[in-house]
Amino acid sequence: MKSFIQYEEHSDFSIYNIPFGVAIFGDEEISCVTRIGDTVINLAVLYENGYFDEFDLGENVFEAFTLNEFISLGKSVTVPVREHIQILLLENSELSKDEDTQTEAFHSIESVSMQLPVHVPNYTDFYSSIEHATNVGKMFRDPDNALLPNWKHLPVGYHGRASSIVVSGTPIHRPKGQTLPADSEIPVFGPTKRLDFELEIAFITNSYTDLGESVSTKEAEEHIFGLVLFNDWSARDVQKWEYVPLGPFLAKNFGSSVSPWIVTLEALEPFRVEGPKQEPEVLPYLKYEGNKNFDIHLQTIIATENAGENVVCTSNFKYMYWNMAQQLAHHTVNGCNLEAGDMYASGTISGKTEDSFGSMLELTWGGSNPLKLKDGSERKFIEDNDTVIMRGWCEKEGKRVGFGEVSGKILPTID
Repeated sequence: MKSFIQYEEHSDFSIYNIPFGVAIFGDEEISCVTRIGDTVINLAVLYENGYFDEFDLGENVFEAFTLNEFISLGKSVTVPVREHIQILLLENSELSKDEDTQTEAFHSIESVSMQLPVHVPNYTDFYSSIEHATNVGKMFRDPDNALLPNWKHLPVGYHGRASSIVVSGTPIHRPKGQTLPADSEIPVFGPTKRLDFELEIAFITNSYTDLGESVSTKEAEEHIFGLVLFNDWSARDVQKWEYVPLGPFLAKNFGSSVSPWIVTLEALEPFRVEGPKQEPEVLPYLKYEGNKNFDIHLQTIIATENAGENVVCTSNFKYMYWNMAQQLAHHTVNGCNLEAGDMYASGTISGKTEDSFGSMLELTWGGSNPLKLKDGSERKFIEDNDTVIMRGWCEKEGKRVGFGEVSGKILPTID
C-alpha cells in the first residue's frame, strides 16, 4: 500500500497503522483524529464532508472530547471504519483529489495538542512479566523462591486510580508519603527518594458488560479496541512500607502517563507471536488458542538537562507470561463488568537480560548499581527535572507500526 501523503520510511505512523486519538486544533476546536506520518487528520471534518456516509455512526461521533462513544460502537463498526480511512489515504483515492477537504482536515503534528484519547472509567494494573516478578521477588523476598505461590496460576493485578492517568507530556510532581528508614522502626514523612518508572503497555476495552457476565479468552479480543504505551510511575520507598497487606496505594496513585495514540489490535495483527510456555498447566478458564503475544519493541530513555537522551532499557512486549486475553478473562471471571474506555496495564515489561529490565528498581538492583549517564552523572532512581521517555514499535517485512512515545518530566514536590 502507498499513501498520497508523504512520510519518512521509518515513521511509526505508516499507512499500515491508522491509530486513533483526540486533538485540540489552533482555534480550540477538539475532535477525534487519526495520523499518518506527521499529518493529523480531523475525522469530524471527513464526517461532515460525507466520507463516512456509508456507516451508521449516528450524529458526528468524531466531534467529541474522547473516543469512548466511537469505540463503544464495537468492532463490527470500528474495524471497517479504520479500513475505510486506510483506503481514503491511498494514492488516487477520492480524498487524494479533494484539496478543499484536505485543507480543512489535515494538520501538522506540531500544530495540534494531543489529549488523553479516552475517558478512563476504571484502571487495572497487572503484574504479568515473570522476569520482573522474579527480580522483585529476589530483591524483597527469597532469592531461591522469588515467586509467590499464586503467581503461575493467575494474572496478579490490582485496581488503580483512573483520575491520575495523564497524557504524554504532562509533568508529574514528585509525590510525598510515609517511608521507613533502614535504621528505624518509626516511619518518616516526606518526598519519595526512590521515584521510578515502569515500562508497560495498556489495552483499552470497547464495550459494556453486565454485572455477573464473564468474558472468555476466546471472546476477549472482541472487547479490546487497542493499545497504548503506559508509564506507571512508582515511589518505591513508599511502596515498600505501605504495600502489606493490601498492596500499592500512595506509591502508585499520584500519576500514570499514557501515549496519545491508540494502536488497534487490527494494526498489530501481523506481529503476533507465540507466548512463553506456561507451567504448571493453567485452569480451564485461562486456556487459550492461537498466538496472543505481540512482538512490540520497547525502549526507555532518561533525558536530562545536561546529558540529553540516555537509552537505559530495551525490552519487548512478547516476553509477557500472561497475555491480554487471559488478563481480561481473569478480570471478569467473577462477574466484574467492563466499561468502554477502561484501561488495563500489563505490569512492568522486563526481559531476560539486564539491559531489558523495565524499571530503575531492577536496572540498578535497588540502587546498589547506579546507571552512568552521558554527562558522567549517575542515577539510582529518577531525579527532579529528569524526563522519562518510552517508545514502542513493530517492524516486519517492510511494515512498521508504532506508538510514538509517552514522556513525562518530574518536577519538585509541591509543598
